[in-house]
Amino acid sequence: MRLNSRFLVTALLLLACIISIPVAAQDWVRTGSNLGNERIRIAVADFKPASADPQTPSLKAVFDATLYNDLGSAGIFDLVSKSFAPQATPGSPQEINLAQWSADPANAAMVAFGSLSVANGRLMVYGWLDDTHNAANPQVLGKQYNEEASEDMARTVAHRFADEIIYRLGGGINGIAETKLYFISSRTGSKEIWAMDYDGQNQHPITHLGTISLSPRVSPDNSRIAFASLGREGWAVRMFSLELGRLVAFPGGSASGSNQSPAWAPDGNRIAFSSSRSGDPEIWIADANGSNPRRITYFKGPDVSPTWNPRTGSQLAWVSGRTGLPQIYIMDQDGSNVHRMTDGGYAVSPSWSPNGQFLTFSWNRKYGPGAPGGQDIYVMDIASMRWEQLTHDAGNNDFPSWAPDGRHIVFQRQMGGKSEIWSMLADGTEQHQLTHTGNNFMPNWSWK
Repeated sequence: MRLNSRFLVTALLLLACIISIPVAAQDWVRTGSNLGNERIRIAVADFKPASADPQTPSLKAVFDATLYNDLGSAGIFDLVSKSFAPQATPGSPQEINLAQWSADPANAAMVAFGSLSVANGRLMVYGWLDDTHNAANPQVLGKQYNEEASEDMARTVAHRFADEIIYRLGGGINGIAETKLYFISSRTGSKEIWAMDYDGQNQHPITHLGTISLSPRVSPDNSRIAFASLGREGWAVRMFSLELGRLVAFPGGSASGSNQSPAWAPDGNRIAFSSSRSGDPEIWIADANGSNPRRITYFKGPDVSPTWNPRTGSQLAWVSGRTGLPQIYIMDQDGSNVHRMTDGGYAVSPSWSPNGQFLTFSWNRKYGPGAPGGQDIYVMDIASMRWEQLTHDAGNNDFPSWAPDGRHIVFQRQMGGKSEIWSMLADGTEQHQLTHTGNNFMPNWSWK
């Protein structure tokens, strides 16, 4: 019995260690991506209708659903189910009973509430955030919005209020509810640049060029999109002005050879891209107006897919095939101080986290759960080169892009011959499909 008991204890300890490994391995990801803190339990009351205008019910429904979804997607809240919320609909601080919201079953630490009305074509929203455990001074936030009455604006106002709440309760980090995703879609017959809200709503085309466009990258000020496009002279890096609604000149991206995979520097003054104008594809940097192109890599084998360190603006990560299969490297902006980051397999599509601590990329390591050779999204700590696999057993995953809050990643997933855009938290949890029509590729998250 003593031997069996000792064996049982040893086996249980070993099992406990095995079970704990994935959790421990993700701790550094969660801490570095601002997901490691205890989640705040927050309730969201349906807003009180404050006018009899016929538009009020429909706009209120859009607002309520959007606000609830935004806070639930933030990655920092434990959102109270609507079924646990008190039946009352408080429209002002004078009407809310905080004790009802702090008691079971809601058990909320914070509650968002307010009123919505429509009059003379204007949408009026009053929103508050209260601390349910501070009866003497509960108000954390109070906001007022007065905008044109439309479904799009009801959604926009909800995004704005959600971002205010996330900023106040999320350590001073801006929310992403008003950010945009840019991507390639073939749903109209040609591969054009499209845009959508961060949650997949409001999908619409940006370009109508009738050719193949790839790798859209929006500028830090959200005014322009750099991308690769196939024309009569081959692949060129082109520039589309979102303010003017048309292409603008970018001479540095149209020299001879193949020019692809542009990437904006965080100051908005420079663009890195890959060009074969000198023979092998190499990394080049040009000014934002397309002038003064200069080459920064000089190695045999293709060098593609640059991405800037958004915190420093002085480093780039990129993909190089100088040792055979493509691997991820980092270097200084002048091409010096080169370091290889991946140790084998097939590694592509790097994206640098906003805090400069992590890279996310697509990696086929030829082992792991699921089908051998699966292409999955990984995250790597730059300093230690520790990595963590974020996607498992679900198609081929590629082209990850960090959100500006550092808490979310958008990526492309191909399954059953269909390619769609997905998002997830930076630790690989809460994966959501955002597109469902046509084939959709190469997402890029706006800087703000």
